[in-house]
Amino acid sequence: MTLTDPAATIDTGGWGGRHAHDPTAVRDDDGTYWLFSTDAYSLGPVRGGVQIRRSDDLVTWQFHGWALDGVPEAAARWTGAEGLWAPEVVRVGDTWRMYYSASTFGSRTSAIGLATAPAPAGPWTDRGLVVTSRHEVDGPNAIDANVVVDTDGRHWMIYGSFFGGIHALELDPATGFALDAPAPGEPTPGPGILLARRHPSVEGAIEGAFVLPRPGGGWAMVVSYDSLFSTYHVRVAVAEQVTGPYHDRLGHVLTDVETDPAAVGTTVLASHQFEGGPVWLAPGHAAVLTDAPGPGTPGRQLLVHHVRHGDDPTHHEVQARRLVWTSDGWPLISPQPWAGALEQDDETQWPASLDALVGGWELLGYDQPSSVVVTGHTRVLWPDDVAGLRPLGRGRFSGMLDGMPSELVVFPAWDGVRERATLALTALGADGTVTCGTLLP
Repeated sequence: MTLTDPAATIDTGGWGGRHAHDPTAVRDDDGTYWLFSTDAYSLGPVRGGVQIRRSDDLVTWQFHGWALDGVPEAAARWTGAEGLWAPEVVRVGDTWRMYYSASTFGSRTSAIGLATAPAPAGPWTDRGLVVTSRHEVDGPNAIDANVVVDTDGRHWMIYGSFFGGIHALELDPATGFALDAPAPGEPTPGPGILLARRHPSVEGAIEGAFVLPRPGGGWAMVVSYDSLFSTYHVRVAVAEQVTGPYHDRLGHVLTDVETDPAAVGTTVLASHQFEGGPVWLAPGHAAVLTDAPGPGTPGRQLLVHHVRHGDDPTHHEVQARRLVWTSDGWPLISPQPWAGALEQDDETQWPASLDALVGGWELLGYDQPSSVVVTGHTRVLWPDDVAGLRPLGRGRFSGMLDGMPSELVVFPAWDGVRERATLALTALGADGTVTCGTLLP
């Protein structure tokens, strides 16, 4: 059942989007957004069962309760977990499926389970375990599920974390369990197909993968790298098939453990600070929310992720940011958090002229080590600076910028520091570096 009366020992009245960790968001038929997240509370004890919040605008969140009464018996028995992590919620027909993770820090004795409901608000019913792992067995860590349906209608669970990397396991569309499961609710040990991993020298620090289709065909993976509490950040790679291989902008395959582990994957979001604004530390564990197509837009997409407060990294909250695609199909992320009704969505009205690029910008360059908080710097773009770019319509530009072949997306945004409507820019260079920023007054 869904609990709408939180445990008496935890006052959730003022939570809003705070304490949301490893979030994923869905939209119900009535337009309400529902957020599901890890059982995390930075100020006290964990209450298990998957946190649920609701919102009308993806900015203001109301705590709704927990999806389950606690950690389901089979998951608790296998893992000893006190709370559930990283839920994934998808709709299949008239049923909503929630894949939850059970584990303990530093261990890959873990499990992913399945619960179902007729609506995001519940009531949720546990159905059993989907895939499990043991710490002493080399292989993937059975947490951080993401479900994707390929062009042939096959359902895949993308899962895994530190230790063994990211894998893809095929699911039975009818049941939601692994295709090779002994029976529904009886787990498979996996592992499935290896998609990404990192070298033991960096503790194999990769997790929270989310796979989504690219415009024009193929797939993109959004995935988090490095330490959860300090250097966490988001990288992307692309592939022709859901099952890979995934490669970054420079051609590195995400299963490559010979190349410098800091060089594999294209960084699109990391710790940063605009002048006069807060330090947003360690953003990551992202999901992508795709809304239905509307006037002038093929379907707005938002990256939903958690982020920590620079002045106190124990505090975390949910943010959403617009996800955009370059003309050649690479996903990039807005430098500004989503502002709901203050945003402008009609892509037919996005800049179509080089004149939109001319002016002063506060830019962030994600070309630094993940231990660095990237700070904004001012750059004036003059007509001569952008003369090598070609406008492609709907905010897309392609060509030479600062002597580098680059793909740019320019779009309306809300400057959260200066509290004004403006333009945002995000650019991917041929050297694999992303630069993003905000047009100054």
